[in-house]
Amino acid sequence: MVTRVLLTSIAALLLGSVPAHAQIYAWRDSTGTLVLSDRKLDTGAVTYAVPEAVAIRATRPVAVRVERERYEPLVQAHSTRHALRPELVRAVIQVESGFNPRARSPKGAMGLMQLMPATAREMGVRNAYDPDENIRGGTAYLRRLIDRYDGNEMLALAAYNAGPMAVDRHGRMVPPYRETREYVKKVNAVTPTRAHVEASVRPGLVLYKTLEIVDGREIPRYSTTKPSGGAYETVGQ
Repeated sequence: MVTRVLLTSIAALLLGSVPAHAQIYAWRDSTGTLVLSDRKLDTGAVTYAVPEAVAIRATRPVAVRVERERYEPLVQAHSTRHALRPELVRAVIQVESGFNPRARSPKGAMGLMQLMPATAREMGVRNAYDPDENIRGGTAYLRRLIDRYDGNEMLALAAYNAGPMAVDRHGRMVPPYRETREYVKKVNAVTPTRAHVEASVRPGLVLYKTLEIVDGREIPRYSTTKPSGGAYETVGQ
C-alpha cells in the first residue's frame, strides 16, 4: 500500500507547486492503476505514465516535453521509414510509456512503445529498452497492423493493445474490452485517428511496399516513388 508521504511526494512532482489549500484527486482506472490529478475528472480521462512509478499515472505529462524532444529524431526517422504519421507514433509512445524508455508494464511490455517479448522477437528487437531499437520495432509492427486492416488506424491501435486475433474474433472491430477501448480513446485524444492511410485522404496517392531482408527477416519499406525494379505491392489504392 502506498504511504501518504509517498503519495504527497509524487503528487508534488506531478502537479508542480500546489498551494496548501489545493485538492489532490485520486482514483483507480480500469486496470487498477492509481491516477492522480489536481482537478476532478471522470475515470475516462486521458492519463500519462509516470517515470519511476509504473503503478501511478497522472492527468498531466511528467517531463514529457523534454523526453519527447529527445526522441523526436528517432520518431521522425522510423515514421518516415514505415510511412507512418509521426504524430500517431508520438501519441502511441505518450499513452504507452509517457516517453519513459525504461517503462515496463505488469504484463511484461517493455520500453517506449511497450513491446511484448514475443513482438520484440518477431520484429528483431534485441534490446527493447534501447530507444532506437524499440521505436524501430514498434513502428514496424504498427505499420504491419495498419496494412492488415486496410489502413484503418483505429483497428490497428486496437490490435496493438489487444492483439490482432482479438480484433479478428470480433469481426474486425474494436473488441469490447474496456482497457482496449480506453486505450484507443486515449490515443485518439492525443491525435485523431484516420479511417484510412494518407492515400485515402489524398486521392491518387499510392504507397509502394517492398521487402528488404535484414538479419534474415523481411522488413517492409514504403515509398511514394514506384520502385524501378523488383517485386512490390501497392497500398492505399
